[in-house]
Amino acid sequence: MGLLAFRHLDDILLSGVGMNIRDGELATPPVVFEARGLTKIYHMGEVDVHALRGIDLQLFEGELVVLLGASGSGKSTLLNILGGLDTATTGSVHYQDQVLTQATDHELTDYRRFQVGFVFQFYNLIPSLTARENVAVVTEIAKDPMQPAQALQIVGLEDRLDHFPAQLSGGEQQRVAIARAIAKNPDVLLCDEPTGALDSETGIVVLEAIERVNRELGTTTVVITHNADIASMADRVIYLADGLITEVLTNTHKKSPHELQW
Repeated sequence: MGLLAFRHLDDILLSGVGMNIRDGELATPPVVFEARGLTKIYHMGEVDVHALRGIDLQLFEGELVVLLGASGSGKSTLLNILGGLDTATTGSVHYQDQVLTQATDHELTDYRRFQVGFVFQFYNLIPSLTARENVAVVTEIAKDPMQPAQALQIVGLEDRLDHFPAQLSGGEQQRVAIARAIAKNPDVLLCDEPTGALDSETGIVVLEAIERVNRELGTTTVVITHNADIASMADRVIYLADGLITEVLTNTHKKSPHELQW
């Protein structure tokens, strides 16, 4: 698969991961997210569930990252904290120059509305609205949105603009959800098991849409999955187990989604 491994954050920072060439010199892209000492404890009656046990993490502008781990590894909790849907118990998360772990509810609402696009395993489309109208729901509250038709064209659904969800396949519905997420021109796209409800052939089409968004729009993209095959398309793969990052791998040769098999 062409992977370069790092086990500690300092190794990653010293390695030049995420760097690109500018004027013959290595340049590190800006850091979009930085988490330090991140923990999350859920109180379930008399039992404390430690979902995250001390996460140190950096994500760079424009990269495509896969968070890989089994159910219960903490990847969804981490994604939800990065997206402002959940709060950490201890530790800090910086998004650019904003400290998310100190943000008010109003500030987190604005952050989710304007900066982040979400794609979930289940599409959450409104059945009574067409594909175009489902996307337009988001563009109406965004600061600088793209046209719904443009967003749907990016995910290959320009011929499905006026179809209702019931007239679309599962993969097409998921691509509408991706179009809805990117239509507000977010800086970050967070995808929670986007192929989890799909067969492999349909899932690959969805991954092609995600990869195209990352490549053409430069959107920093995070995909969480338990499917190890998907890791081959990422710039970096971050492995989680028991609420900890156990390994970070950098793909020296990324595969395109149509090369994946599972």
